[in-house]
Amino acid sequence: MSTCEHPQSCPLWVKKGGFINFDEAVVDFLSQEKIAVVGLSRDGKNPGNAIVKKLEDAAITVFAVHPSVKEIDGRRCYQSLKNIPEKIDGVLFTTHPKVTEELVEQCVALGIPRVWMHRSFGEGSVSEQAVTICEQNNIHVIAGGCPMMFVKPVDIAHKCMCWILRKTGGLGQAN
Repeated sequence: MSTCEHPQSCPLWVKKGGFINFDEAVVDFLSQEKIAVVGLSRDGKNPGNAIVKKLEDAAITVFAVHPSVKEIDGRRCYQSLKNIPEKIDGVLFTTHPKVTEELVEQCVALGIPRVWMHRSFGEGSVSEQAVTICEQNNIHVIAGGCPMMFVKPVDIAHKCMCWILRKTGGLGQAN
């Protein structure tokens, strides 16, 4: 899988003596078989709804998580991460940062090894406290960016967002 056109412009992040850049973290996350997406909305206006479809189109098994509905857009929703009956390889958050903080604790308890906190412009789902919790518990975390900037085919809007965020240093960080 290839990512955006400018991998050399991504910052390098260091963790425990090893190096991983943002693009490597994205490729690792998106190469997983089972990903939960938390933060879908009933009206379809949350980025999580579109991300679920994009990941499914890329042949990734996706588990939608919503605390109060059983189905969105014809997809089954689980009330929480702990209700998913299979082992999850990663969780993508499209929630408010406070919700991300709370649910990262579930990721720790469930032994989920990867977390992606969605963000394009603004704060998105990124929480510094949640990032710290991930780091303290050896969870690989991507803090920022959007899978739709990377899963092919990438639409023109996400190509432009990716380019702008790379140029301004706002794409995100990974460890």
